[in-house]
Amino acid sequence: MKTKTLKISEIEKIWWVADADSQILGRLASKVAQIIRGKHKVNYVPHLDNGDCVVVINAEKIMVTGKKEEQKSYFRHTGYAGGVKTTALSHMRRTYPERIIENAVKGMLPHNRLGRRMLKHLKVYAGPTHPHIAQMPKVLEI
Repeated sequence: MKTKTLKISEIEKIWWVADADSQILGRLASKVAQIIRGKHKVNYVPHLDNGDCVVVINAEKIMVTGKKEEQKSYFRHTGYAGGVKTTALSHMRRTYPERIIENAVKGMLPHNRLGRRMLKHLKVYAGPTHPHIAQMPKVLEI
């Protein structure tokens, strides 16, 4: 018996659309990360980018449980000494609601060059419309 290995030329990308309206952040992000990584496919290999593309709409309506709305904060550093900046989830929801889902999915992907390339297959939009109608995305049930 021979083991069939996947070639880059054999990879086919399918587009999915997920509605984040009244979905819990972590559950949505883990499902999206699995699809972007390609773990739902039979021919999954961890060293290739054979996942699908995912469009997430209604990012501003994502839900979190418990007291995360007031207590969860996002950290970033400006690069200067003492340049740590924190942003609360409630402020992030008002200003950049797309980054909430992007940060959650980014943390569930590999932290290397491959993960950064996989993250480009995630498209997040705050409202209910998106410009990827031509790709004919399938509805992702969560």
